[in-house]
Amino acid sequence: MSMQSWFTQAKLGIFVHWGIYAVKGVPESWSFYNGKIGYDDYMKQADGFTGARFDAGQWSDLFASAGARYAVLTAKHHDGFALWPTAWSRLRTERDYVGEYVAALRARGIHAGLYFSHLDWSHPDYASVGAGDNRFAFPEPGEEDPAAWERFLAFHRGQLRELQERYAPDLLWFDGDWERDAGTWRMAELREELLGRQPEVVINGRMQGFGDYATPEQGVPITPPAGPWELCLTINDSWGYQGDDDNHKSVRQIVRIFAETIGGGGNLLLDVGPREDGTVTPEQAARLRELGDWIRPRAAAVYPTGRGLPPGHFNGASTLSTDRRRLYLFVFDRPNEFVVLRGVRNKVMSVRVLGTGRELRHERFGGLNDVPGWEYVYVSDDDLDPLCTVLEVSLDGELEVYRDHTRD
Repeated sequence: MSMQSWFTQAKLGIFVHWGIYAVKGVPESWSFYNGKIGYDDYMKQADGFTGARFDAGQWSDLFASAGARYAVLTAKHHDGFALWPTAWSRLRTERDYVGEYVAALRARGIHAGLYFSHLDWSHPDYASVGAGDNRFAFPEPGEEDPAAWERFLAFHRGQLRELQERYAPDLLWFDGDWERDAGTWRMAELREELLGRQPEVVINGRMQGFGDYATPEQGVPITPPAGPWELCLTINDSWGYQGDDDNHKSVRQIVRIFAETIGGGGNLLLDVGPREDGTVTPEQAARLRELGDWIRPRAAAVYPTGRGLPPGHFNGASTLSTDRRRLYLFVFDRPNEFVVLRGVRNKVMSVRVLGTGRELRHERFGGLNDVPGWEYVYVSDDDLDPLCTVLEVSLDGELEVYRDHTRD
C-alpha cells in the first residue's frame, strides 16, 4: 500500500505524547535539557510511570470515534526512554505498550505510526560529535569522539530495526534531527535501510531532506506545501500531559483548523497527552468525540477529497471531490444573506447543506465572455451548523477556475 493510497487520504491522525514526563506533568525531555528539572529527578519519574489503566482498545475506540485514520505514538522521545522492552537499553518499560497499541489500532483498521527521536540525550555516546553549549547534546571542546558516534549510530539503527521487525509500523514519525547534518546522521543510508525492511512504510519529513512529506507544527501554513504534508497540533498548549495546562482549544477552533488543513491538501495530526496511568483526560477525549460527531455527517467533504480552490475564489476553506465535480465550501462565519463563489467557469447545478441535505437557492451575476461572474448562494441562519457549515456545490463537469485578471 503506497502513500497515495492511504496517507494522503487519511486527513486526520491522532498524535499521542505519552511517557515518564506525565508523572510530574513536566515538558517532555526539554525540562531537563533546559535545566528546569534535574536529570536524575526527571528520570526518577520512571518509577511512578504505572500505565495502570492503559487500555489500547479504549484508545483505538476513541481515535476511531474522532474519525482518525491513523495515529502516532511516542515510542521514544528525546529522553531516550522506550515504551517497548528494547534489547538496546535499560531505559525502557517491561510492558510492551507499543505492541499493544499497534495491535489495537490494527484491529480497528487504523494505521499505526510510531514516533522516534533520532537524538537521545540519555545515551552515553550521543554527545560525542559537533559543537554546542549543551552537554546533553555536544562534547566538551576538543573532546570529540568519532568512535563513540559510530556506537551511537549502531544503537540508533538497532532500535529502529527492532521497531520495524517487531511491529511493522505503517508510518515512522521522526524528530530530533536538528543537532547533526544529514551526512553525520547518514540519512540517505538510513532511508534505504528503512525501506529495505518495509518498502511501503511512510516516513515523515524530519530526515534532513530524505522523508516523504512536510511536517509544519502548531500553525496552518498560509501557503500550503506543494506536496503531501501534515500539521501537528496540540489540543491545549502542551504535547504531553501537563495538569496545569487548561488552555484547550474549543471544538469550533479545532474544526476550523482541520478544514483549513485539508483544504490545503494536508492532514491534521491532533495531539493528546495521556496521564501516567494511560488515560486520556476528559477534556481532550470530549474534543475528539465532538470532532468525530461533526465529521461523520459531512464525511463526503473530508475523504476522499483533494485540496480545494486557490485563494481568492471563496472566503473560507474548500475541498474538491476526487472526480472534481463537487466543491465543498466550509462556511466558518455567519453569512450576511449569502456566500459568494468567484472565478468558477462551471455552471452550478445545485447547492445543498451537507449533513441536512437542504437545497439552497443560488444564482449567477455578472460575467463577460470567458470571464465568469459571481455565484451567490443564499444561506439563512436556519442552515448554519454551530461549529462549521459545509456546502456541497455540484458542477456541470470537472472544476475549471478562471485566474486571469487583466484586460488591455
